Amino acid sequence: MNATVAIARDIDLAGARLTPDPSGALWWGEERLLIAADLHLEKGSAYAARGQMLPPYDTHATLTRLEDACARLKPREVVLLGDTFHDRKAEERLAGDARMRLTRLIDAVENWTWILGNHDPAPPQGLGGRVAEEIYLGPLVLRHEPQARPSAGEIAGHLHPAARVSVRGRSIRRRCFVTDGERLVMPAFGAYAGGLDVFDPALRNLF
Repeated sequence: MNATVAIARDIDLAGARLTPDPSGALWWGEERLLIAADLHLEKGSAYAARGQMLPPYDTHATLTRLEDACARLKPREVVLLGDTFHDRKAEERLAGDARMRLTRLIDAVENWTWILGNHDPAPPQGLGGRVAEEIYLGPLVLRHEPQARPSAGEIAGHLHPAARVSVRGRSIRRRCFVTDGERLVMPAFGAYAGGLDVFDPALRNLF
């Protein structure tokens, strides 16, 4: 696979210089744009409704990481690349404090965009921001699911890439960014979102 697992270095994608942030977001400094994918808010409560009791703290943890990234980087614009909510009723299950935290984040930036995903194909209600299937920003196209055909400047989520590396004799598996310089697939930002190995055909065949 001719892809790079980007850990802590800038990426040149179709002429745009992007920085993978340790939070799991992507930062385009020139445009003051912060991108995050697959937050899967309220995944824990979705599992609980089906009898699988997970600690109900995933939304809190995910929002805290997003708040911290916004506080550090002070974006002018935020784009969430779909599957922000884990299912169609996840927004209804948001606790009042979580809704208030989201509203504060949205109000603090000039532009906020929700890209629709397969888990949340309907736009959020009453939270503000704009909704789109995909958006074009300069040389980049931002969408939820990567296209099967190569697409220069494409940034997508959906596949939740993860990689295993050996460090000082220890094997460590972590979420990662994957790029070949033409397109980029982002890691899932959500606390309970899983990871797909970068060598899985679903990812490998994109590059």
